[in-house]
This record gives sequence, C-alpha cells and structure tokens, in this order.
Amino acid sequence: MNTAVNSEPRINAVEITNDMIAAILEDGRTISVPLTWSWRLSEASTKQRKNFEIIGNGIGIHWPDIDEDISAEGMLYGLPAQRSKRKKSA
Repeated sequence: MNTAVNSEPRINAVEITNDMIAAILEDGRTISVPLTWSWRLSEASTKQRKNFEIIGNGIGIHWPDIDEDISAEGMLYGLPAQRSKRKKSA
C-alpha cells in the first residue's frame, strides 16, 4: 500500500469575476475567496486582474501588473492580503 500523498494544494486553473477569485485545484476541488480579500486586486482594472500566472508548480497565483501573490494555502486557510501600514508624511 502506497501512503505517500502530496498534501500541498496545487492550483490547475483560476477564474476571476467582479466579485471573487476561484482556484480549481488538481484534486478537483474549487476554492474561492471574495475579490475584496485582496485589496490590490479589488482596486485593479479588469485587464490587470486577467493578467495572472500560476506559479511554483501550482502553489500560488501571481499578478505581475500589480505585484500581488496569493497562495492556495492562503486561500484555504483564510489569510487575506493586508494593507501596509506606512505612515504618511505631513
């Protein structure tokens, strides 16, 4: 009996709507998060949202136009992107 299983979720495809980001995993599951979960994506244009690539053999998604990365594990465990807390100069 072979018990070796790859426990890391791997993304095969991505769908983005005006409201959500959905990742189709290689094991057949689909996971989704609200688009507002990523402030960079929610503020991006439709063209920028559509320009993505699956990275790291399926471990995540990268949007080069807005420098955003989201991992499959982050989507599964509910780890949204945080805005930086930079201080504004007066």
